[in-house]
Amino acid sequence: MLAFALRRLLAAIPVLFAISVLVFLIFFATPGVDPAARIAGRNADPATLAQVRHTFGLDRPLPVRYLLLMKHLLISRDLESFVNRGSRVVPQITHAMPVTLSLVLGAAVIWLIAGVLMGTAAAALRGTLVDPLIMLVGVIGVSLPVYWLGEVVNLFTQNRLHDSVFAWVPPLGYVGLTDDPGQWALHLLFPWLTLAALYAGIYARVLRSELVAALNEDYVRTARAKGVSERRILIRHALRCSLIPVVSLFGLDIGALIGGAALLTEVVFGLPGVGKLTYDALQNVDLPVIMGTVLYAAFFVVLANALVDVVYAKLDPRARHV
Repeated sequence: MLAFALRRLLAAIPVLFAISVLVFLIFFATPGVDPAARIAGRNADPATLAQVRHTFGLDRPLPVRYLLLMKHLLISRDLESFVNRGSRVVPQITHAMPVTLSLVLGAAVIWLIAGVLMGTAAAALRGTLVDPLIMLVGVIGVSLPVYWLGEVVNLFTQNRLHDSVFAWVPPLGYVGLTDDPGQWALHLLFPWLTLAALYAGIYARVLRSELVAALNEDYVRTARAKGVSERRILIRHALRCSLIPVVSLFGLDIGALIGGAALLTEVVFGLPGVGKLTYDALQNVDLPVIMGTVLYAAFFVVLANALVDVVYAKLDPRARHV
């Protein structure tokens, strides 16, 4: 198992390299476009353009430009924004990362627990009224756009009912976990619930479908014939196999969200995470920041996929030999 995990993590390195090359080519080798003008931002003066060309070696061959970019981004970590002069890209990302990790990981715990409970209950109670009711709740959660749900939550918790029912809710923003754990949780409570509402329904539907299929498999019939209780069959036999697609889905979702896909939630709740940083960079056409956040997102997506493969192999040992 350890050898498989190491092999899978090492396989992620060439993928990251390929992504970095692709991002570099998109930003630096698009035909007919001056990369200096794109990096310097709108209405840049000639002195700024000259500085960009010197910093990124734009008069040198493409491989040298690529190495210079990677050096600024990964080694010297001094890649600078030319829209917000003086601000460096890497410190901005590392400063925003804890906010995004706090938001996504907290929401993931909620949606995973809710999704597994809902999906298992729906499968166990299939044929009764509870099953479609649970699925209906899931569909409602999936159907509500996160930006709309977030605005409605803010309307009640920050405005209409803030002086009565929700007087305990702090203003929008973020407090670090190490600064005040209680305020950290309070500031993130409604962002967690809002983000989790979208994904819990998806996971519940996927898990229910897998469980219903698993409960009709031959090994389940054999277990029933041996007198194993339905509860034990559901939890010990069917649920283990049914979690495999859920794990795959979870890895993709968590990687994308940590990589910045939680943008709308961060914007609505005023959280200064990576998604919000990317949103601001797109608004200002701040290319160095966009490049940095794209590579950051790619790193977490690839890492999440590698970890998913390891968990997959743990649940199904046959995957170790693929």
